[in-house]
Amino acid sequence: MASEAIKFLLGDDRIPRSWYNIAADLPEPPSPVLHPETRAPVTPADMAAIFPPSLIAQEMATEREIEIPEPVREVYALWRPTPLFRARFLERALDTPARIYYKYEGVSPTGSHKPNTAVAQAFFNHADGTRRLATETGAGQWGTSLAFAGGIFGVPVDVFMVRVSFDQKPYRRAAMEAYGARCVASPSEETAAGRQILSEDPQSTGSLGIAISEAVETAATREDTKYALGSVLNHVMLHQTVIGLETIEQLALADAVPDVIVGCTGGGSNFAGLVFPFLAETLRGGRRYRIIAAEPTACPTLTRGAYAYDFGDTAHLTPLLKMRTLGSTFVPTGIHAGGLRYHGMSPLVSQLLDLGLIEARAYDQTPCFAAGVTFARAEGIVPAPEANHAIRAVIDEALVCKQEGRARTILFNLCGHGHFDMQAYADYFAGKLEDRPYSEASLTRSLGGLPEVSAAE
Repeated sequence: MASEAIKFLLGDDRIPRSWYNIAADLPEPPSPVLHPETRAPVTPADMAAIFPPSLIAQEMATEREIEIPEPVREVYALWRPTPLFRARFLERALDTPARIYYKYEGVSPTGSHKPNTAVAQAFFNHADGTRRLATETGAGQWGTSLAFAGGIFGVPVDVFMVRVSFDQKPYRRAAMEAYGARCVASPSEETAAGRQILSEDPQSTGSLGIAISEAVETAATREDTKYALGSVLNHVMLHQTVIGLETIEQLALADAVPDVIVGCTGGGSNFAGLVFPFLAETLRGGRRYRIIAAEPTACPTLTRGAYAYDFGDTAHLTPLLKMRTLGSTFVPTGIHAGGLRYHGMSPLVSQLLDLGLIEARAYDQTPCFAAGVTFARAEGIVPAPEANHAIRAVIDEALVCKQEGRARTILFNLCGHGHFDMQAYADYFAGKLEDRPYSEASLTRSLGGLPEVSAAE
């Protein structure tokens, strides 16, 4: 009976059958990924130590559409398609003529958009013979999602969780363990990279760059283990495009076209998932949308970062990516939006900013939480701290519409709920939440350490 229900859900084409690869439509191809030692463009063989063949092929793919395997669509059917709502109560609360729509990814089993790629990565790793996965997580949404997906396809998962989030979000750790994963605070004593960091700073709060180093080292030194990344890389952006593909169809049913599209950005995955399918139209000579990426002032990758080649991790084990970066040694302050505390941005998202197709804004965390509370009291959903950055930008845009008396249509991705983040809200209501800007000296020092890459490379 269950399989018949799944077949019925899949049969009506509500779930996309292919992911959209924006690399096929860019005016110039993405910059090559470089080997960390030779600085030559990486080959599939170079990447084989940490990724399975099928995901390497997707990372380097140039075709516009890549078919979603049926087993992945069957798991997607647990929660996809996700709903698109018009935020009428928020519109009323703001007294704005703006029409606000949001795609709600919090209905997934783990409460965020992350399973869109976690399920795909677990499936392809299992199909290619991977016996164990290692990964990192910031706020815990990615680690929880990969733990869930690994359980579905029978692949054990080790998660290195950024220490500040490990301490702040114990329920995320419990969720990962409930799905069968092992969760370790990073930096840890389990890897050379972690031990090095702890020897220099025993009280290190960690960073995604450090946790990535530990997960990559684990994958590179164990024959049975591959690495899985929850954002930044091309194949992750690819898998997330189910969000935007569904949204386009849903907006058509509502006879609505967005003027402004908003997403929060840490590594770029939920943002890319929503906006890339819309940019497909723009890149082929069609409608141009105003697209806003909202990020934290504590980790201002798009607004203050350099567009340069950099390592994806602190220990310099990863290949070099051309991206907006704050420097691989940059450690953001311990804001509650742990999923946005990464020093680099997706190369594809970075390229779009360089092309002038998107714009970026940075926000302090207290006005973002204020926006999240306004949304919760109007629409009934408590957003994740990461999503609050997008909501802040949406409210600002809606208030501009009010001032100008213009009825623009605003679309954003509510990438997850905040049910595991209630301590952050408790701190906000108690007046304990502080705005923690980055250290200018730390940023200067980190950017000064960017690797040297010649123009020829």
